[in-house]
Amino acid sequence: MALDGTTLHHLVNELGHQLSGARIDRVTQPEKEEIHLLLRNQGQSFRLLLNVSATASRIHLTNESKKNPPAPPMFCMILRKHLEGGKILALKQKGLERVLTLSVQNYNEYGDLATYHLILEIMGKHSNLILVDPETGVILDGLKRYSHALSRHREVLPGRIYIAPPPQGKVDPLSSEEKWREVLFQDSLTKKVRDLLLRYYAGISPELAREIVTRAGLDLDITLDQCGDIDLSRLFQAYSVLANPEHTPTLQPTIFFQGAKGINKGLEQPLTFTFLLFQQYQGLPFISCSSLNEAIEKFYSLKANINSCEAKRGSLRKVIKDHLNHLAKKKNIYEDSIATASKNLKYQRWGELLTANLYRLEKGMKEITVEDYNEEDLPQITIPLEPHLKGIENAQRYYRLYNKAKATIKKTTPLKEALEEEVEYLLSVLLSLEQASTLAELDEVHKELIQEDYISGKQKEVSKGLKKKLLKKAKHKGQKKKPQTKQKPEVPKPRVYYSSQNRLILVGKNNRQNDWLTLRRGRPHDLWLHTKNIPGSHVLIPLNEGEEFPDDATLEEAAALAIYYSQAKDSTQVPVDYTHVKNIRKPKGAKPGMVIYDTYYTLYLTPKEEVLERLLATEGDLT
Repeated sequence: MALDGTTLHHLVNELGHQLSGARIDRVTQPEKEEIHLLLRNQGQSFRLLLNVSATASRIHLTNESKKNPPAPPMFCMILRKHLEGGKILALKQKGLERVLTLSVQNYNEYGDLATYHLILEIMGKHSNLILVDPETGVILDGLKRYSHALSRHREVLPGRIYIAPPPQGKVDPLSSEEKWREVLFQDSLTKKVRDLLLRYYAGISPELAREIVTRAGLDLDITLDQCGDIDLSRLFQAYSVLANPEHTPTLQPTIFFQGAKGINKGLEQPLTFTFLLFQQYQGLPFISCSSLNEAIEKFYSLKANINSCEAKRGSLRKVIKDHLNHLAKKKNIYEDSIATASKNLKYQRWGELLTANLYRLEKGMKEITVEDYNEEDLPQITIPLEPHLKGIENAQRYYRLYNKAKATIKKTTPLKEALEEEVEYLLSVLLSLEQASTLAELDEVHKELIQEDYISGKQKEVSKGLKKKLLKKAKHKGQKKKPQTKQKPEVPKPRVYYSSQNRLILVGKNNRQNDWLTLRRGRPHDLWLHTKNIPGSHVLIPLNEGEEFPDDATLEEAAALAIYYSQAKDSTQVPVDYTHVKNIRKPKGAKPGMVIYDTYYTLYLTPKEEVLERLLATEGDLT
């Protein structure tokens, strides 16, 4: 949600005592529309974030330190000049408007003590951060500069007089129900109550208006003419609690998440943050926070993480799909070649028939009709001829066409099969990509694509170049280069679940984890599962020595996980192969995650939602 005036009021009250008297040690601008003030107050250091982006404009304390650009932008340099070393006097909000003023006292270039106002305007795409000299009202600079060409109301340029955003003309919080009703009834009775609340009362966002109506126990689309006297009293009571800061009870900062039901596992999708436990989100998963600042920081941190993940997922998805599209075109070419060549295999028979009927062939003939002695009923076949060729030459011509078709099939079929294996591999990578829930898991997929040469990786190029350089240096010295000690590879962390019988079930997150899980972690007697001829994760059930199979419940639940983490996730009666690890082998040169096996059993299963929900709830770490 965007910060509304009421939420901002609570946030300002919360941050006020922490910011008052704080000294600004450093100003940074890690992003185009974001400023960080590094503060120190009473021996403690903290960081104040001010963001003016269209979708995430906000203010809060943060622990996240972002990388700064090589050279500070102009606005950052202006803030450093006027604010670094200064002391924050106060953080104020004008009424319930979404405009905050940070007053900073510092020495100016003449050595005189001066006060500066850093004004944060939270207004969606019009959000801005402006440094103003309050004595003259002159703008020193703005993070977003614009002239009258973009705004008829005002200009935000150095040297111009600061003009506050136009007032919305809304009513400040009212304690009198009578006056509150007067404001509500000044408009059409056929309008929705939540729209009237949003239009006439300060500090209310669409979300807060919906919550007022919800707490009053009314339908969200109720109109004013449908409200009775009791309904209006309930609305006023809800308004007093939510939109009048003087009557708001103890804050209950909360973050709500999407997905109340179902088994859609993946990234936690934060829906909104609230200063109280909003009833309109009843049934949704939520977490409580110790402060409103913590709720806001965590909410935007989760959103930023999701955005980063989705951006990386999207770029990797494009790489994979571009390769798949390219392979699809090659496959069509191969299939067309094989289909055409297969049709031309009949030329062998034609050559034989012509050879058997050489005595009937004469130069200049355009065709000949002969009996096909290869068929029982001896059908008549008309064979086209080249008039300028002799009879034997026509026969030889068809033999050549047959040999060419045979060679084409022999050469193209292995290429087509290799291509199909590559497509199967890329589909498995795509599946791993879609199932990845963290940046670390996406990085693993990225590294796999680099190592398989689908992406040109800088690290790979650098390592190759360094290796050549070292070998050249060693050769120059006339001695062999001592091999460097290899770093211990990081142990993969597969998904870990427990069956209803408390048996361990391991699931690979990507192809490299699948290889590690099956070929390194798995013991010969452990049970291995995978969806039959369908891209998916390797699943492993560790067994005890002498134990051939686990209990039926564990086997079915492991098969359910194999289906859930495959392309057949939403299918029914999915075949799942299971066998012991000793029966699995990896062909030489095979892609990551690709294995073969001969001895196996097949289980057909439609996973039950309640079984999957219980299994997914047991996810933990491998000890």
